[in-house]
Amino acid sequence: MNLIKCLKSFTTVLAISIIGLSACKKDGNPNKLPNADNREFADRINNGVIKVLAIGNSFSENALESNFYDLAKASGKKVIVGNLFIAGASLDLHKKNALGQLYAYEYRKIDETGTKKTYKPFSIDVALLDEPWDYISFQQASPESGLLPTVQAALPDLYNYVKSKSKNPGAKYVYHSTWAYAPVTTNTGFANYNNNQLTMYNAIVNVAQNVNTISPIDMIVPTGTAIQNARTSQLGESFTVADGYHLNTLGKYVAACTWYEKIFGVSVVGNTYTGGLSDFEVKVAQNAAHFAVLKPFEITSMSSFEADPVQLTKPVLIDFGNATPSPSWNQMSGFTVGSRINLKDSLNAFVGISITVIERFNNINTNGATNTTTPMNMPSNVSARNFFGNAAGVFGGLTTPQGVFELRGLLPSLTYNFSFFGSRDATDNRETKYTVAGMNQGSGTLNPSSNSTAIATINNIRPTADGKLTITVTAGPNNVSANKWFYINAAKITSN
Repeated sequence: MNLIKCLKSFTTVLAISIIGLSACKKDGNPNKLPNADNREFADRINNGVIKVLAIGNSFSENALESNFYDLAKASGKKVIVGNLFIAGASLDLHKKNALGQLYAYEYRKIDETGTKKTYKPFSIDVALLDEPWDYISFQQASPESGLLPTVQAALPDLYNYVKSKSKNPGAKYVYHSTWAYAPVTTNTGFANYNNNQLTMYNAIVNVAQNVNTISPIDMIVPTGTAIQNARTSQLGESFTVADGYHLNTLGKYVAACTWYEKIFGVSVVGNTYTGGLSDFEVKVAQNAAHFAVLKPFEITSMSSFEADPVQLTKPVLIDFGNATPSPSWNQMSGFTVGSRINLKDSLNAFVGISITVIERFNNINTNGATNTTTPMNMPSNVSARNFFGNAAGVFGGLTTPQGVFELRGLLPSLTYNFSFFGSRDATDNRETKYTVAGMNQGSGTLNPSSNSTAIATINNIRPTADGKLTITVTAGPNNVSANKWFYINAAKITSN
């Protein structure tokens, strides 16, 4: 079907300019138009299919191209999702592309069967003709997402243009309020917010609160608040990939849950589609979205959301001294009092156990063995780094007689087994003693000096009635180093 025949089937044919027709003919794109058939259009008007179009960038990709269709399907709802995609696109760029009728986009479309196809190059005009969209969303590029003047400058013209071209006179117009960056982000736009996450979040909220004074927006989707809610849970900063601003699998699920609840007006909590996430991750994600819809302009604390303790079917592996993730390993990077992480097993499932530093170590050392042969099967970056302390003398202005961790969330009905590894490039005896204590206690020692093979094991330790154990690391009786150096590089926990 060529474009002229296609367009004659629409009552809005006069809205297409001569420029748009010429461009469409030139690049051959009209033959790829996915829904240009008048019979399809007539069939879809009242058949219960909700059609959502985002004029966006990678943040709309994160929010709508994963999980949203499946969440809807799980509750018996039908959707079609379109995303007009340009990486990093701002409202100003969308405005220029709209007014210039430019074929500048990838048009990613998920049809009502869940099939996703990409069409390019594409224009805003032709995408608006493709479906009688029920919801059409706008969003600002993330570096400018909290800069109100940038939205004021571009949104009105873009909104008016899109509204004039929409084939659905009853379409609702959405503003997608996106998320603040993680503190570790590599995005230079973070400087717009003094490299502070809460400053960025509050600025994004300010835009969302004022956007209706700029254009008659019908709906705010508060994805940024949902992500910020989730960050207050045990999951912490677990929602972005390494760049600190694009969402990972878990973050995309939170975003899609927010869209689902806002579009359909029903709670997402209890939706059976999990996206392959753990029960705890789903619980946090769905509730974070739900709370955001209820209170879109403020953070709802989720600190009370904790994973239920479980019997360990897979080992829990802890890496001390690394911030960079290693597959299967929990990264414990904080060595001072109060540093805390929530633990996952080697299959990346939360187990309801947390570990907190209650007596600090001196610092982090990076001179452990990189090639090891132990039952713990450590990658080199795990075995090479450690928390260290000095039970005698002063180093860095400190004496640290012992480093102590507290484990919480253990099952009092079980006993737990521990393996510890310590290593430091050295020649003197720096024997380190590891003690695990609960209802009973046990100890083990090893000499970390140039160690690549030895581990200390402690078995059958029962937690206290409230599910706690302490792990104490200090110098062993045979330690002859002047500062009584001691080390912990890695630990492994299993249950009986």
